[in-house]
Amino acid sequence: MALFTPDDTAILLIDHQLGTMSWIGSADHDEVKANALALAKAAVALDMPLILTTSLEDHAQGPLLPELAEIAPEQFEERIQRTGVVDAMDDPAFAAAVKATGRPNLIIAGVTNDVCTVYPTLTALRQGHRVQVIADAGGSMTKPADDIALRRMEKAGADIASTNMILTQLARNWSSPAGQKLLPIVGALIPTS
Repeated sequence: MALFTPDDTAILLIDHQLGTMSWIGSADHDEVKANALALAKAAVALDMPLILTTSLEDHAQGPLLPELAEIAPEQFEERIQRTGVVDAMDDPAFAAAVKATGRPNLIIAGVTNDVCTVYPTLTALRQGHRVQVIADAGGSMTKPADDIALRRMEKAGADIASTNMILTQLARNWSSPAGQKLLPIVGALIPTS
């Protein structure tokens, strides 16, 4: 199967909000946040479509991570603000934004894999997209819930990947223009201790 490229892929970041980040119990919050921000940085660096969405910003979910406004100001302003629709692909504005990219391949990361990620992934697969779920740019309330969600998406046909895996896949060659743009993003994810 062909690897995803910057030219045939869009990145979808779903509900990386201040409140929803606190609901993750299966992963380190700082790592999830760093990985989600790295995906946004990669999309901007490679001029890939980046779609941001939130759910109920004025409720417990809270506002979108403010760092995203610095990384991708235009996409931040154009974020799809859903009014409680669980499957982001069921939101007409979000679905239209995904369709408008014209990209057959989707990189999907939701803040909670067992809610925010699983349903749009299943819908996108049914619609004929190839999907890579970035498991470490999200989590779930519990480790068993996370494992179950990832298995369900994989069984449905999604590839499960890590942030580092997808960034290196998009780079392909560190001496290429894409590789040169992604090298500092990947480098920032390397643990220092």
